[in-house]
Amino acid sequence: MAHSMTDADIFETLRLELRRGSLILAVLGHLRREHYGYTLRKALSDAGVEIDEGALYPMLRRLESQGLLTSEWREEEKRNKRFYRLSEPGRAVLDRLVAEWTRLNASIGEILNGDG
Repeated sequence: MAHSMTDADIFETLRLELRRGSLILAVLGHLRREHYGYTLRKALSDAGVEIDEGALYPMLRRLESQGLLTSEWREEEKRNKRFYRLSEPGRAVLDRLVAEWTRLNASIGEILNGDG
């Protein structure tokens, strides 16, 4: 007998897809100011966006490898911490993503409100 997904499984899969792009936008937006991992996670959480370390650090490394972030190791409170910040190309990409997000959000809002 083939395994069928429950409504909960389907919802969770779609929820994760929906969140993925939004999380990148939130991370890039917060990194207009410098953060290290813990303060970034806390700032996101305070804004209502939860992300676990297992997802955040690979995302930061990927965004840095794409040239959107810069990072540097510095000692703070007697510990070495890696500080991340949006690069100039990252800032340009973020501006374009925000414009796209705003347009898409408005369009989806119209569709969901029955105006589309």
